[in-house]
This record gives sequence, C-alpha cells and structure tokens, in this order.
Amino acid sequence: MPRLPALLPPDPEASFPPAETALREPDGLLAVGGDLNPARLLNAYRAGAFPWYAPGQPILWWSPDPRTVFRTDGIRLGSKFRRGLRRSRWVVCADTRFDEVIAACADIPRAGQPGTWITPEMRQAYRTMHRLGHAHSIEVFDGDRLVGGLYGMALGRMFYGESMFSAESGGSKVALAALARALHAWGWPLIDAQVENPHLLALGAERWPRDAFLAANRALVAQPEPPGSWRERFGERAAADLASPPTAG
Repeated sequence: MPRLPALLPPDPEASFPPAETALREPDGLLAVGGDLNPARLLNAYRAGAFPWYAPGQPILWWSPDPRTVFRTDGIRLGSKFRRGLRRSRWVVCADTRFDEVIAACADIPRAGQPGTWITPEMRQAYRTMHRLGHAHSIEVFDGDRLVGGLYGMALGRMFYGESMFSAESGGSKVALAALARALHAWGWPLIDAQVENPHLLALGAERWPRDAFLAANRALVAQPEPPGSWRERFGERAAADLASPPTAG
C-alpha cells in the first residue's frame, strides 16, 4: 500500500514532520493540510519545507530531493548580457513595492502553465509575512516603471526564493543577481530556489542532495538576523554595476 504524506494538525505552532520522511513519488511531498498562518510558515521553512499547491487543492507542503540552490557568489550572467548591463539605466531596490511584485509574479503568463500557484490565499499570507518583516521583494525599475522583480522569505541568514518575473527581458535576472550580491556582502551564502528548471540551472543553480540542504538550512536559520524592512539596508543599486565582478572583501 503506498505511503501517504503526513496530515498537519490544527495547531499552527506544531512542528513539521522531518523532511527526510517526504515521499519519493511525487518527489518531496511531505505533508497536507494546515494553513498559512505565520507561525506555521516559519516552522515550515525552518524544517526545509515550503507550500506549493494549485487552486482547489488542499495546502501541500514539499521538501524535494534534490533541492535547487544558488550560492550567492555563484550567479552566472552571460557575457552578452553583462555588456548590455553596462548601458542600462535600471536601478534595483528592496521592499518598496511588495504587493506589486507578488501580483506580477502571480499574473504574468508562463510557458506551459495554464494558471498560477500563487493563489489569493498565498498572496495574502506573504503580504502578512512582509508586514512582519520576514518576506521581502526586490524591484527593478526603469524610471518609475517596474520591469522585473522577485520575492521570497528570509529566516536567519537563509533566503528562500518564491517567484520572480520579468516585464522587460532580463528583469528577473537583474533582480536575482542584485539580491545575490547584497546577500553575499551581508554574509548570507545561499538562496533556496526549491525546484529546478533549465532557466535556473543556466543562471548557476546547483542540485543539492536534500540532506546537504537541510544541514545548511539548520545552521543558517540559527544565525541571529532580526526581521524587518530591507529598504534602507539594501539601498538603491545601479543594474549597470552588475556588469562587473563583485568587489572582494
């Protein structure tokens, strides 16, 4: 008889089942049910799990093996793309338009996907996490126009990327590269990208065995980093600066 995923209890403070108990088929399905209460979301990320489900489904929680991870000093931008960045007038900010970024991630058409997994319930949950200082957005602007961005969760010194979008070619790449450069300077070594796809792998994402990811995750979430807005900490960064390698140190 096939093994079933764990059913989460009603208490949002309850611990998650060990990620090692996730199913192999479908890969990484760990638990079903619960809610998107802030306490439960934080417990999920601490346990190496994340919510991902389609409209009409119960909430599904995942911890895939392998896990897709970026090293913050390992983002790859092609030489042609870097040459174009040298002439770019785009600027990159953080936590200035969270609601617009998550809406764009939900609404932008994606090849091979008839709809979005970022349901209204998910949008509201991450808006709440943003107000609590745990969820952050990176915005790429051409003047006042939002041309790309991403959002995700921060816990300790671990960043969990949730989704990104481009309204202009390269917008999401700039958002990711600028985030990675900032995190690397802050001493945050990893960005969780959850599940692989060819685009992420081309940008330098690595496939990590789940055990290796969980060990790194446990260490990084234990690092003391208080929640709060990144608007001032991140500042305003010129996309053109991403054309050059980061300064050592």
